[in-house]
Amino acid sequence: MRQNHSFSTIEADFAASHHPPKDWRDRIALRVVKLMRIVPDMFFAKRYGHRAVVLETVAAVPGMVGGLLQHLKAIRHIRDDQGWIKELIDEADNERMHLMTFIHIAQPSRFERGLIMAVQLIFYNFYFFLYLFAPRIAHRLVGYLEEEAVTSYTSYLAEIDAGEIENVPAPQIAIDYWKLPKDARLRDVVLVIREDEALHRDTNHHFANEIAAHKAP
Repeated sequence: MRQNHSFSTIEADFAASHHPPKDWRDRIALRVVKLMRIVPDMFFAKRYGHRAVVLETVAAVPGMVGGLLQHLKAIRHIRDDQGWIKELIDEADNERMHLMTFIHIAQPSRFERGLIMAVQLIFYNFYFFLYLFAPRIAHRLVGYLEEEAVTSYTSYLAEIDAGEIENVPAPQIAIDYWKLPKDARLRDVVLVIREDEALHRDTNHHFANEIAAHKAP
């Protein structure tokens, strides 16, 4: 099982892991992510379970798009992908399980499910063309998106610890996927998901750096 970090260390960990924008590409990626926050901030505020549903709907797209385009690139150029394809597909599947977990927790309404479909459709098309023409910006964008996810889940944990959000039993789908104890609670789920997001954050910033250094496959 993953090593759990105490809540008091989270802000320090996040600050150390933030990637400061270094050029116009990074600034574009960061600005897009900040703009993407507007809708969930307006609709869901501190309803973190529902925010997570929208966040994971978006987060489940990039890995699959990147994996597909890296696969096509590898067979087109007849060269090794350096493990990028598997890493990206695994990321997409992991984010899908985040979404399935929060569907059980938040029980989104019919309207919110419609919003999920609309967001997914719009973001898929946007990200596909972004990755096709500017993969470095695409990976940097996901890195910043995952930074926002870590921050959001940290706030979620704070609300649980303060008693503002009930620490309900973890859904069975989460217990099975992360191999959590049978008596696991919501807090345990948020902790392991936040660790996943931190890993995806670091991976995508690394991929963006590799592209910038001309070391990408």
